[in-house]
Amino acid sequence: MEIPLYQVDSFTAEPFAGNPAAVCILEGPAEERWMQNVGAEMNLSETAFLYPEEDGFNLRWFTPTVEVELCGHATLASAHVLWTENYLPEAAEARFHTQSGLLKASRRGEWIELDFPALEVAATEAPPGLYAALGAEAALAAKTRFDYFLEFNSEEEVRALAPDFGLLRALQVRGVIATAPAAGEEFHVVSRFFAPGAGIDEDPVTGSAHCALGPYWGEKLGQEELVCFQASRRGGIVRVRLAGDRVRLGGQAVTVFAATLRA
Repeated sequence: MEIPLYQVDSFTAEPFAGNPAAVCILEGPAEERWMQNVGAEMNLSETAFLYPEEDGFNLRWFTPTVEVELCGHATLASAHVLWTENYLPEAAEARFHTQSGLLKASRRGEWIELDFPALEVAATEAPPGLYAALGAEAALAAKTRFDYFLEFNSEEEVRALAPDFGLLRALQVRGVIATAPAAGEEFHVVSRFFAPGAGIDEDPVTGSAHCALGPYWGEKLGQEELVCFQASRRGGIVRVRLAGDRVRLGGQAVTVFAATLRA
């Protein structure tokens, strides 16, 4: 059996930047172990598996080691593939049935806008070993549904973080968001995202993290629309619009290659 497979760079308009995701188009449900093996073979932060069902597509995401409940950049990549490869008309809304409920994607000119759930940020105590693993202490420690959320005083501190990923891997959490106000006027917020426990030392651009970053910084800065930069080596831009208990995540995407999966 030959299965269409695409690699898409998300949250960027240029190839070899943003966050790469694999998108696997299936005819129907697949065995979970097989999907995990494909995710390990692709060795990207996420591989998306989708197949058509009534009123949309079923969508699941796998890192090289685990399945995740919510992923922004691979959803963006999936919507991009559906439109550019003619699985959906360009004007049609992409609808995805996922472990995090119904997610939607719409075209906005050269941009794609995702409709995702907002995530609450609740203050907490940093767990033992977290600051030692990061090599720096945050001004605020909090937690979302999935991740630790650390606010630093400056962009410089966030960019300078050099984590010990072996120590971070021992934490019982999906990932760690490190964030601060942006230093310049181009962006409102900068962040980085570390998830060695999920098989990803540093994720280049993390859409799901912005489900928490957007509401948190929107309230703190008094902004309903934010332009955020994830300061990984590849880097990427996420536009965020607040909409009550939802967030609208805007990004661009570019297909790097199309292939056929035969395994």
